[in-house]
Amino acid sequence: MEELKDFTVINAEGLILGRMASVIAKRLLKGEKIAVVNAEKAVISGKKKSRVKEAKEFLEVGHPWKGPFHYRRPDRILRRTIRGMLPYKQPKGKQAFKRLRVFIGVPEELKDAKMETIEEAQ
Repeated sequence: MEELKDFTVINAEGLILGRMASVIAKRLLKGEKIAVVNAEKAVISGKKKSRVKEAKEFLEVGHPWKGPFHYRRPDRILRRTIRGMLPYKQPKGKQAFKRLRVFIGVPEELKDAKMETIEEAQ
């Protein structure tokens, strides 16, 4: 695995998913390397009943063999959300997306790293 010492570490615990993703996408486009930890603790705003209903409807879209395939792991959901906010089909968007790492929990190599949070996403 790539050395993570030059990455900015962001703790996603308690942050609103979409607001956090938009800030991270802007920073990635500026050339910053970002590692997001505790992806499973990010929150989605809204009423629980409507969130569950929308999620179930979204998962029904597509063909079981042909796709589109939907991620269920929290780290992959966060990566996909950030990718949707990048011009990922263009070279600058591809390079920006490669500068992103997302983890469930806190990996051993990032335990001692200084973690920051995003004030706009709380």
